[in-house]
Amino acid sequence: MASGDDRFSGLSAAPGLARGADTGGHGAAPVDLLIAAEITGWRKAAREALIARRLAVPADARKRVATEVATELNRLIDFGPKTVVSLYWPFRGELDLRDWMRAAFAKGARVALPVVVAKAQPLIFREWTPEGRLERGVWNIPVPADGARLTPTVVISPLVGYDPGCYRLGYGGGFFDRTLAALSPRPRVIGVGHPMAAIPTIYPQPHDIPMDIIVTGAGQVLERGG
Repeated sequence: MASGDDRFSGLSAAPGLARGADTGGHGAAPVDLLIAAEITGWRKAAREALIARRLAVPADARKRVATEVATELNRLIDFGPKTVVSLYWPFRGELDLRDWMRAAFAKGARVALPVVVAKAQPLIFREWTPEGRLERGVWNIPVPADGARLTPTVVISPLVGYDPGCYRLGYGGGFFDRTLAALSPRPRVIGVGHPMAAIPTIYPQPHDIPMDIIVTGAGQVLERGG
């Protein structure tokens, strides 16, 4: 990814970095150099710009990328009975992987969806089945109404943005990082999204937890440390 990538040209550098802070490559940036409030404001602007671009992607292009991502997920994931895959219900232009979710279930994996239980608390995961009853959760996103609570072995998370260090820019609620920090053993974490979600850095902070793999279609797979 070139510096100044035109997919992200509408946003300037975070103020702390503009003053000379060094993120040390892809690692977390020192808090004393990148002021938390400035990073929060920069991320808010980046998030809004990236979601707008994602929503502008034509439906047929979204479907093509989702199909390509599903092909990579089939290669990356073992669908045995010990596999518990957490997916997501698509929201605001996210890739729609619900057909893949049904296929994973048919192949023998157990499937879960994340559920928000309270602000500033980790997510929980409830089992999803094709016949299971759904109810409206936070932001009116469907969640299993009465599925068993599961601990995922694989977490598939949608991306708003991502950087070369496999750090994920999400919606700003902190649920994802809080959840990963609380899970033991730690699951394999796979981020999925549009190719245009790539940015030079999210300015990662100590609380940010990187993903293991990022998949964005057309055979594009980014592995942490790879």
